[in-house]
Amino acid sequence: MDVKFNPDKQHTLASAVSISGTGLHTGIKVDMTLNPANPGFGFQFRRTDLSGQPVIKADCDLVTDTSRGTTLESGEVKVSTVEHILAALVGMGVDNCLIEINGPEIPIVDGSSAPFVAIIEKAGVLEQDAAKIWYSIDTNFTYYDEAKRVEITILPAVEYKITTLIDFNSPVLGTQHASLKTMKAFKEEIAPSRTFCFLHELEMLLDNNLIKGGDINNAIVVVDKAVTDEEMNRLAKAFGRDKIAVKSEGYLNNLELRYPNEPARHKLLDVVGDLALIGYPVKGHIIANRPGHSSNVEFAKKIKQYIKKNKHTRDIPVYDANQPPVYTQQQIEKTLPHRFPFLLVDKIIELTDKQIVGVKNVTFNEYFFQGHFPGNPVMPGVLQIEALAQTGGILCINAMPEGEYDTYFLKIENCKFKQKVVPGDTMLLKMELSEPIRRGICIMKGSVFVGNKLCTEADLTAQLVKRN
Repeated sequence: MDVKFNPDKQHTLASAVSISGTGLHTGIKVDMTLNPANPGFGFQFRRTDLSGQPVIKADCDLVTDTSRGTTLESGEVKVSTVEHILAALVGMGVDNCLIEINGPEIPIVDGSSAPFVAIIEKAGVLEQDAAKIWYSIDTNFTYYDEAKRVEITILPAVEYKITTLIDFNSPVLGTQHASLKTMKAFKEEIAPSRTFCFLHELEMLLDNNLIKGGDINNAIVVVDKAVTDEEMNRLAKAFGRDKIAVKSEGYLNNLELRYPNEPARHKLLDVVGDLALIGYPVKGHIIANRPGHSSNVEFAKKIKQYIKKNKHTRDIPVYDANQPPVYTQQQIEKTLPHRFPFLLVDKIIELTDKQIVGVKNVTFNEYFFQGHFPGNPVMPGVLQIEALAQTGGILCINAMPEGEYDTYFLKIENCKFKQKVVPGDTMLLKMELSEPIRRGICIMKGSVFVGNKLCTEADLTAQLVKRN
């Protein structure tokens, strides 16, 4: 990825780009075109060979088969082996792409994501004018499959990173692990890793005519048993070779390993591709022990459910009392004309050109509790809106040229009071500019949070007037 790449913006392709190849299991030659797409589009597949050219979303809830790769299906639309192209798109920072294919399976090419990374680079990655909303996983949770001895865990982390461990009780593979500490390293460290299979699996697939598109250069073949000359001749014939042999390390002599731990790296590649089916970009550290497509997809469903359940918490500001404020109360008084008992912001803890977060500690000693209501103190909703307005005033004044300004309400819309604010609560007052300030008119969305609960929200419009 480019050094200037902004991970907090959405990206698509700068132009359409195509590649052709054969589907590993179907043996059908397929043309695939990656097209630019609008912000929020995500990844979608279009079957151009079917009537009406139907589209299917890359969504873990639409996975119908994981026995030999990941297959999406909805109605008559079916697309197989989607994981390698999805891994390439995620690894290259692409968020929105329409993938057109004229067949039922993504071409296998060399069994890795490298050919797809190459065409994405050829097309170019384009930054879009839309924020990328990351979902930070703030708790540990685990998927466990006792029968397959698979365990996948996600831990809170500031970036999206993955560690995979594989152990197939194979003297050839042994125990291997691979890690990706940042997606910037995907192209060099993970994308070229090719798929692998064991010789006994290969023989089963050949017996059942299930790798019609197979070529000896598609995969690393692990030989975990003694092989007769008759079996070697059969394999040579199946892959159109004069002769095939087993290397001393226990691999067929079809290719040289690109990394000593290439199988573990390919399992990590599959995790990246399968977890793209969550549909949301996440921040967290995934540790996958003996992962496979089935467990990856089940884990993706688990993360998706967690995000949907906790989606409302994504924009909740975090208050750390140990951190120094951006504005103290003394600095607030230099900006706003308000004073006790009508100054309703204690400090500012976050301030950008488009957003501000203020803090108001509500105590039993507030003057308004004497009459609202005795024996049942509740902070008046109008004063919560006033606290938001004062916080927004600082945001707007901060964005203006030098000078002193007053802010005046013009309009309050869509105001809702969802939870009571009572003594002992710490109000987090969040104001976001809905559009750029024009001619001193500020349109903002305001939210009052106590803990992780949204108490009050409203759209506020104000006017900035310079003092004479």
